[in-house]
Amino acid sequence: MNVQGRKVCLEATRATSLPRRDLEIIAEMIDEGCRVLDIGCGNGALLDYLGRTKAVDGRGIELSQTGVNACVAHGLSVIQGNADTDLEHYPDDAFDYVVLTRTLQATRNPRDVVSHLVRIGHHAIVSFSNFGHWRVRLQILLKGCMPVVGDEGAYWYDTSNIHLCTIRDFSALCDDLGLKVQRALSLSRVGSARELNSAGAVANIRGEEAIFLLTRE
Repeated sequence: MNVQGRKVCLEATRATSLPRRDLEIIAEMIDEGCRVLDIGCGNGALLDYLGRTKAVDGRGIELSQTGVNACVAHGLSVIQGNADTDLEHYPDDAFDYVVLTRTLQATRNPRDVVSHLVRIGHHAIVSFSNFGHWRVRLQILLKGCMPVVGDEGAYWYDTSNIHLCTIRDFSALCDDLGLKVQRALSLSRVGSARELNSAGAVANIRGEEAIFLLTRE
């Protein structure tokens, strides 16, 4: 939700591509001409890209005033808001897709947030860092300290993450909420994607990041 450290300039990416591999995959999942709500939209790169390439009706929520200002300056419909407190005000089925990228672990009530995502949208797309990855396990085992995570290399005292989870944890949450996983992928450090047919031990160890496409049962 907080965009501190996100230094990618929208002007540099708006012409041809997206700044992150997870955003590219998410954009591929979204149908043309649909209604999209991007929660924690940062500088609006995904909304801008979807508006230009898929003619979506895109809206955004962003915690950072800097992020909101950047979005509005580029003509995007974005308001300042908090995923923990503001989603309850949105009506059921208001959007076709609700997107939450690299934000879930910074929320105070992840279970409630995910519940709102699938209530507000027909589909929810969630991406998050996998703290079950083998590099994370190895660093804790050998060095006894929390790993440096994210594109910006944030240490534990700098990151906004307060609820760390693994692919297996998130899959269990989806089961608990009665959600259908339409598609799930893991991403490597270099951006290669792998389809997840289950949240077993191998998937939990190999993927540094995960993307889930969810619907209500």
